[in-house]
Parts: sequence; C-alpha cells; structure tokens
Amino acid sequence: MDSNEITILKRALAREKRARKSAETLLENKAKELYDASLHLKEANGKLESILNKKGSRIDSAFVNIIDPYVVMDMMTNVINMNVSAKEFLGYDHTKEELQLSNLVHPDYIEYTAESFQTLLQVGILKNYSAKIITKNGEEKYVNINASLIYNETGQPIAAQGVIRDITQEVEIRKLLEDQKKQQDIIVENSSLGILLIVNDKIIKANKSFVDLLGYSEVELKKLTINDVSSLEDSNLYEDLLRKSIEDDTKKFSIVRKFYKKNGETLYGKTSMSSVVDADGNIEYSVAMIEDITRKKIAEEKIKASEERMATLIKNLQTGILLEDQDRKIVLANQKFCDLFGIPVSPDVLKGVDSEKSIHKYKKMFLEPDTALNRIGHVVKKKEVVTADEMELVDGRTFERDYIPLFNNSVYQGHLWSYNDVTLRKNYRRNLEIQKEKYSSIIANMNLGLVEVDIDGNILMVNQSFSDMIGYTIDELIGRNLYEAMPIISSEGDELKLQTKKKREGISDSYEVAVKVANGEKRFWLVSGAPRYDDAGNIIGSIGVHLDITDQKSLELQKENLLRELEASNKGLQEYAHIVSHDLKSPLRSVSALATWLYDDYKDTLDENGRYNLKMMQEKIEGMDKLITGILKYSTVNSDVLDDTQVDVNEVIKDISEIIYIPENVEIKAKKKLPTIQADKTKIHQLFQNFLSNAVVNIEKEDGLVEIDYKEDTTHWEFSVKDNGVGIPEEYHEKIFQIFQSIGNKERSTGIGLSIVKKIIDRYNGKVWLESEIGKGTTFYFTLQKQPKNKEK
Repeated sequence: MDSNEITILKRALAREKRARKSAETLLENKAKELYDASLHLKEANGKLESILNKKGSRIDSAFVNIIDPYVVMDMMTNVINMNVSAKEFLGYDHTKEELQLSNLVHPDYIEYTAESFQTLLQVGILKNYSAKIITKNGEEKYVNINASLIYNETGQPIAAQGVIRDITQEVEIRKLLEDQKKQQDIIVENSSLGILLIVNDKIIKANKSFVDLLGYSEVELKKLTINDVSSLEDSNLYEDLLRKSIEDDTKKFSIVRKFYKKNGETLYGKTSMSSVVDADGNIEYSVAMIEDITRKKIAEEKIKASEERMATLIKNLQTGILLEDQDRKIVLANQKFCDLFGIPVSPDVLKGVDSEKSIHKYKKMFLEPDTALNRIGHVVKKKEVVTADEMELVDGRTFERDYIPLFNNSVYQGHLWSYNDVTLRKNYRRNLEIQKEKYSSIIANMNLGLVEVDIDGNILMVNQSFSDMIGYTIDELIGRNLYEAMPIISSEGDELKLQTKKKREGISDSYEVAVKVANGEKRFWLVSGAPRYDDAGNIIGSIGVHLDITDQKSLELQKENLLRELEASNKGLQEYAHIVSHDLKSPLRSVSALATWLYDDYKDTLDENGRYNLKMMQEKIEGMDKLITGILKYSTVNSDVLDDTQVDVNEVIKDISEIIYIPENVEIKAKKKLPTIQADKTKIHQLFQNFLSNAVVNIEKEDGLVEIDYKEDTTHWEFSVKDNGVGIPEEYHEKIFQIFQSIGNKERSTGIGLSIVKKIIDRYNGKVWLESEIGKGTTFYFTLQKQPKNKEK
C-alpha cells in the first residue's frame, strides 16, 4: 500500500471518528429527550388515571401547559379527550363529533400502525412512532408520536395518552434532499463535461464523459493522478489561482490544462476546479469539470499567427488602423490610430481590450455621441463594406472611416477599421458652401424682418420684410448703424444697446421695443436676437428677427382701458348697492314696527284672518330684508379683500351648527377630521353656512343626516356636503347657482345663497357641482385652490 492510500485512509478514519462522535452526541441528546418524554408521560399517566376515575372532571385543565397536540384515547382508539393544539392540528373537536384515531392513518401505514399499537400494549410505552395521517380538511401530515398506557388501580390498561409532533416539513426536506442527490448523480453521469473527484491529485472517481474523452477506463484512471493525464502551461499561475481561491473563500477557479489521451493524442481542456477544505485550511478533495476546447485553442493560435503577420504589414501606415475580432476585442492597432484619438498608451497595450465598452470613454469626442455610437453598431451588425464614412468631432476635426469585414471560409472572423483625418478638405468645402448659400433660403422665404449686424452694430444684411417694416430701401440700410436706422422712442431708450451687449457676451434674448419708422409713425416690434459666430467660434456680430406687434399692443391698451372702466363701474355698483340697501331697509324697519304695533294693539279685536294677515306681513318684510342683505353680500363677494389665514374647518362647522336652526331629526357630522386650510375665514364660514342651511331645511326623514367629507390633491381641496333629504331634480342642477333661482315654492328662500357660494368658489379657482337622486338625497361637491401661506389677495 503506497503512502497516498495510507494518507487517504487516515483522513477517512479521522472523518469517521468525527462522524461517530457527532452521532454519539446526537444519540445522547435523543436519549435524554426520550427519557424526559417518558417521565412526562408517566407523570401524566398518574394524573389521567385519577381524572378518568372521576366523572365530570375536565382533562383540559390538567394538561393546559402542554403546548404540542396531546390526545387521550380508549383501547379502541376512540378519542376521550384532546387539548386545543390537537383540535387545531387534526381539525376535529371530540366534544362535537366522535373520532377514532385509527381512521386518520394513511392506508400505507395501517399495518405498521397495528404493529406499533401491539408494541404499546406489550411494553406500555411507544417511542418515535412515525406515520402519515389525513386531517379533517384532507391534508396529509407526517407525525411523530410518543405514547404510553394509562392503567387503573388493578393494573389493567384503560386508555392511552400521546404527544403528537408534526414532522411533515422534516420528511419533505429529507425526501427533497434524496431526490436532489439522485438528480445530481444523474447530471454528473450524463454531463457532456468531464467530471473528476480528486484527493491529493489522485483521481478517485471519473464520469463517463471524461472516460470517453481520454479513452481510459475508470479503473485505470483511479490508478493515476491528475498530473499523469494532464499538464499545465503555467504551473505558477495554477498555484496563484488555487491560493487566491482559498483566501477569497470562493474555492473555485478555472485554468486551461493539456490532457493526454490513452492513444497518445492531446487535447486542451478548460478545467474548472472547486475545492473543499477542512478546519485547518487543508484541501480535503477537489472536483474538476473539463470542457474540451481543443478546436477553439487551435483556432486562437491560427488567428494569433495571422495577427502577427498583419501587424508587421500595417505598423508604419499613416492611416489609423484598428483590427477587432468577432467579439469586438482589439487584436491590433497602430500608432497613427492612437495619435488620431489621443490615446496616451502604446498600441500593444490595447490588445484584448473590449472595443465596444472602451469606445464609451471617447464618445464625448464626437459632435453627436449617440449617433456616432449607433452608427458603429449598425455597420458592425450588417458586416458589409463601408467606405468614406464621415465622423465629426467636437474639436472641429472630421475623420473619414472605412470598414472592412474579415471572413475565412465564409466564417466571420472580425473586421478592420481605417481612419483618415480629412478636416482641411472638409473645412474648405464647407466654407465654400457657406459663402455661396449663406442665409439665402431663409431670407427668401421668411415674412419676418431679418437684420444682420457686425460687432459694432453696422448693418451687413437685411431682407425685404425688414425694409418694408422700417420704410427704407435695402440699399439705404446696408452700412448704416442700427441705432440710427431704428431709433428707440419708448421709455426704455437703452434697451437696444443692452441687448447688443448681451449678444456680444453670447446671450440670446427676446424683447419688445417701440421704434419710429421712416414716415415718423410709432410702431411696436418684438425682437429676437442671437449672436453670430465665425468658424473658430468667435462672436463677430448678431442676427435679429423682428415682428411688428403694433396691432396687438393696441388691443392690449384697449383691454387695459376696458378693465379700468369695468373696475370703476363695479365700484359704482357696489356703492349703489350699499346706498339702495340702506334706503330700502329704513322704510322696511318702519313698516315692520307698525305691523308689530298693530298686532300688539289689535290682536284681541282682530279675527283669526286679520291676525294671520299681520303675521304674513311680518314674514314678507323679513323675506324682503333677507333679499336685500343677500343682494348686498352677492355684490361685495368679489370686491372684498381676502384675509387668508389658517382656518380649521372643524371649528367652522362647529360654529355654524350653533347659530343656524337645525331640526331635532337632523344630525350634522364630519365623516373624518377635516383639514386646516389657508383661506379667508369669513368666506369659508359663509360658504359652509349656505350649504348646511340649504341641506337641513330639505330633510323630511325621521333620521336626517348631513355628512361633510374631503379629499386633497397637490393643488386643490375637494369638499362634499351630503344629505339624505328630498333631492334636487336634474333640471335644477345648474339653475340653482344662478341668482334669484330656487327650487319649488319655498317663500323663505331668496335664491341668492348658492349664487354667493358659486362666486366665493370662483374666487378660489374652484368648481362646484352636485349629484342628487329624488327621495334619497343630494351631495354638493366643491373645490378650493390651495393658497400659499401669507399670500396677499
């Protein structure tokens, strides 16, 4: 027996000792658990015997501290009692239905259960009985039961007790592990990769794929080491990778090995190594997965030889050359390529770099980065020859690029890029085109006045539209200073010079000016100006586009005049409303007083009809007073200055509930706590009072209810007032918000309340609407725009 086998056996013996010690510890723990369970069951037996002999005693109280499912059954397996855990686990309640435990046993375990029950009768105790049962809801459960008999005073068994433990999950996990092991064995044996189990470089096991790969039998391989059938191109690299994998705790790495077949042939295998180490960091065993990459290796060597030959040919070319393989990895680049793109490393350093990823580092060099990258991807994808493809760079240079795909026996092997700097040629052609067609198409087709000036404001070019606008011919304008040709007559006299200064600083802007044209007429122009640059990016002047907005300005002035007149008219109407309300209320008060005196002096003399007429007179006077007050409020809603403060809507509802008349059959409540909003408290009070007053008077049900609710979004509050009153016909849904419009023939209604509501909501940029069903009730909805704190109206 050689030293390797002795070492293997010693390690196996050490593992067995450790396993035996763990097993002994586990058995000791289990034995203690069983001993504790036995003592527990014996103690329970004594309690049960005395309880069973006392009719009417409750077993639940005796075993209330048992957490696991606990069951007491007679000798026919009929349940005598069970605790709450057993009821929940089995799904049965013995107090409501008869239950025979033997009926719960799965058919596969009936025979085993019968044998176990006999053991219980013979020994008096049953340990670790495991079986499958079916609960009341049809679930299959695996259970482990420790049970014991209960004896009477003469020593005869009268019942049995047991503690049930649910081991379903444990059984399922164990089965899953077994299935996984079988699956792994199948995968290993049928894997297309060669798989080896290695201990101290000795081959312990090999799968069929590896046997087929080298031509050895598994028995022959077990006599060899991994180094007998393979070798490393770089042993130092292997040791470094192995050490690093152990230090990094990955225990995995890959390396290419050269394998020797039994028939003398060789092959290259990509070998993925996974190791298991012991507590001391020593490798116990390793698993190697070998993929045959011989063809790929040979192809790489051929490509490498081809690259080296090509490098010699193109090294000194004055055209930038970049050769990429089929995976966009750089195979070759010359110094000219690095110079063109400002790459500060030797071309040899670029070999192996992922061109597709590294190009993003230089994308900012291109004038249109995304377009340039998309173009490269498109060309590579099509794999068709492209010549003279132009690329413009931010620094003003222009490259011309050729793309040549490389094929070997119709198999794509990569591609070649060649780059030439054509900036001088491109700029020369571009300058000719600019000088030839400068602004011609724009000037010919635009109706706006266009002016081009130099850095000092001297006019270089104008179009016909500008000539028509200012009243001078094009020849009269060319060469003149813009300040003289277009004098500013508005109050901002230095506006043109200010904007000219902005253009010199590279700032574009739009502005309005009032100018005096050739015939002396004052015109209003909208001017949009921008700086003009030369090819080097220097500001050499500016270009201005002019639009005559005289008609629009006239309309604005008319609008301002109309607004001032309207404001004065509204102010006069408000003053008139105050005067009229005062003049009307004074005689009303006198008439009211006379009617009161008549009623007090002659109520005993007048008949019922006379007294009724006097009361009706008072009510009409009161209605007239409300109408005048409502008109005054309506006329001042939009004129009052809003004093926006923090308004607690809950407090507003509470105050209103205390001052308005609420019938005994009606309740007002908020569906949830209402918010505190930024608004004019008086207006919010007025708003809710009109809604609530309108709601309570239209409820005829015994249990009347008015509910207030709200929602909010980023810009508005949305409130709702819902009642279970008589409802509002659909034809009135819009009409009721108009002044002097009300529903039905209620004489006390002025028809002003909801129109005031509408005006208040309008002031807060909100909306009001309603949903109603006759006989079921009405819900008014309204929104109020959120106001910033301390906002002045």
